[in-house]
Amino acid sequence: MSRRDDKPSRPAAEAKGTLKLVGHKGNPSELDRITHPAQWQRSHVPMIAIASGKGGVGKSNLAANLAVALGESGARVLLVDADFAQANLDLLLGVHPRWDLQHVLSGEKQPEDIVLTAAKNVKLVPASSGVPDLAELDDYRREFLLRGLSQLEADVDLVLLDLASGVSNTVTSLCHAAHEVIVVTTPELPAFSDAYALIKLLHQQGRMRPPHLVVSMTSPEDEADETAHRIRLVARRFLQQEVEYLGSVPFDPAVTRAVRRQEPVVTAFPQSPAAAAYRGLAGRLWVAPDPDPKFRTPHAPQRLEA
Repeated sequence: MSRRDDKPSRPAAEAKGTLKLVGHKGNPSELDRITHPAQWQRSHVPMIAIASGKGGVGKSNLAANLAVALGESGARVLLVDADFAQANLDLLLGVHPRWDLQHVLSGEKQPEDIVLTAAKNVKLVPASSGVPDLAELDDYRREFLLRGLSQLEADVDLVLLDLASGVSNTVTSLCHAAHEVIVVTTPELPAFSDAYALIKLLHQQGRMRPPHLVVSMTSPEDEADETAHRIRLVARRFLQQEVEYLGSVPFDPAVTRAVRRQEPVVTAFPQSPAAAAYRGLAGRLWVAPDPDPKFRTPHAPQRLEA
């Protein structure tokens, strides 16, 4: 990719955003009042949707490796493959599901029947691949899915949704249902443009809580900072919205090698630059609760800090 020399100036102190998952004992409505109505009557376990404006930007690798890195840090994660027609998290994690969400939505199986253990502290809800009928869920099936996921929250600290790429109604509806949204892009102009289009659409549809941004496949690091700055600048100017920059993942051949091995790069090549980046992002997402039993009930659910 060609680089422009006229890099825009920006404040040196422009910091990456941080999502802190900590114990929360307040009234659940305190958070819901500043989010989308799609969250009303939803799970109180933090749900984070990982989305992208276009495919091929590393979204599913981010979801899989974040889940594993969070599990290593002690978080109990429910990872949901919500790319219903082109699912691939089972391949990235090296697991072999017998049943998936297609069987739940058809009524053949209950949600708990299809859950797999994918890694330490990580449970996977797999989906189908090559099923066009699932590409766009109607309102009934989408609500059925979300209520089914709420049945699995008893022993998890957070839920990660790996959404399909693009701006379909299913994608945006699940973004609205989530507490937080992470939008993934690369520095390439088409990915940049499509990421902003998704952010803009969510804003127009009434999502008040700004998404977080991850820039993937970057080299060198200042390319990620420049990309994030441009998106934040445009969102601030035209949407009056402060998109938070969560961090970046560098271009790393170890990711491709790990995919071929059907293993997350954080376990296949733990010393690689990409693995370090995924762990860094996980560290910004998860703050382990105080282990002192005086301050925390064992297995107490976590909430996003408002």
